[in-house]
Amino acid sequence: MVKTTTIKQTIEIQRCTPEQVYSVLMNTAKHEKMTGSKAKIDPKVGGKFTAWDGYISGENVELVPGRKIIQKWRTLEWPADAEDSVFQLELFKTKTGTKIVMTHSKVPADQADNYAQGWTDYYWNPMRAYFKN
Repeated sequence: MVKTTTIKQTIEIQRCTPEQVYSVLMNTAKHEKMTGSKAKIDPKVGGKFTAWDGYISGENVELVPGRKIIQKWRTLEWPADAEDSVFQLELFKTKTGTKIVMTHSKVPADQADNYAQGWTDYYWNPMRAYFKN
């Protein structure tokens, strides 16, 4: 059995609404523009998705537009015997933008530091740049 852990991050993105953040994560074209990589997103509950040229894949479990995303989530580096992780994003309007509360549970413990940094490098920083323009 694979030992797992949970990654929790709270991020503030300026100059955008929760609806805009939700849209950039759940719309294939916007996701590709933000990340600069291929994605395919079926934006409905039970819909499958891939991101970062197929490196990330999963399934949408719960979607509340502009408020919440819950997904089964894994990468190509996942141990074969590890179950999918659970990615949960909650979005809150602030005076200057959107607060994102991210909880990523059931992440293989030996990979958690890489994924924690990866969220910053490959999602939060590109998202800040996307909404800055």
